Amino acid sequence: MSVRHFLDIDGAATLPTEELSLVDQSVADLVRTQAMGAVHGPAGLGKTFAVERALARRVGEVAACWVSFPSRPTMRLVAATLLEELTRVPVTGRRDRFALTAELLEELADHRGRDPRERLLVVDEAQQLNRECIEFLRYLHDHRLTRFALLLVGGDGAWKVLAREPMLRSRIYRRVVFRELTGEQVCALMPRFHPVYAEVAAETLLFVDDHFAHGNLRDWAAFTATAVELCRAGGRDRIDEAIARNAFALHGGTRAGAATR
Repeated sequence: MSVRHFLDIDGAATLPTEELSLVDQSVADLVRTQAMGAVHGPAGLGKTFAVERALARRVGEVAACWVSFPSRPTMRLVAATLLEELTRVPVTGRRDRFALTAELLEELADHRGRDPRERLLVVDEAQQLNRECIEFLRYLHDHRLTRFALLLVGGDGAWKVLAREPMLRSRIYRRVVFRELTGEQVCALMPRFHPVYAEVAAETLLFVDDHFAHGNLRDWAAFTATAVELCRAGGRDRIDEAIARNAFALHGGTRAGAATR
């Protein structure tokens, strides 16, 4: 299983953030205990990348199934989509969600006699699900016939649903919260991210963060991809304020930070 950075920037390195380490440990713990977990936070902070990286390190140990849904899916759509991902066979006909649930319970049953790897179901963009759909996943996970770990990955909306329901929240064994990089983290980590930031003054890094990226890794990646091209075109090894301003212009100008930051 290969893991790619956003925009697949040549020379970019994986940043050793605390969240990356926590996700790696949480995936290991969830697989070991076959429990439920949640990874959540604002968009663009590397949640999916962190889970993909953790699973890439455990290809021989974990049978992972990834699934995502459109906004506000019905329980039948959740059941049908999940069954298709597990079986790789399109769901046809007019089967209702009860019939699909029965098939899901069979597919999610303890499969260690056929495959020694533990199973992990990853629900990406979990904030799209309402309480009933998350409760449906909980039902599948807790059923006496099934054996799999369940990881919900997405925006903070997913955690808001879980937090309102004690029966759901109490089942979350591992929880990792992603937040934007602080200014201190930007100065410490970005020089490790790409050579164009090597030995760049902290003031310049903070200038980029304050006017464009605001601690968001996806925005930093977008800026970096553009900055690399500008440095190459100008015969430069690293960025300065002039290159930063040119990059801002190519992205439509500076960007306001999130209201919560």
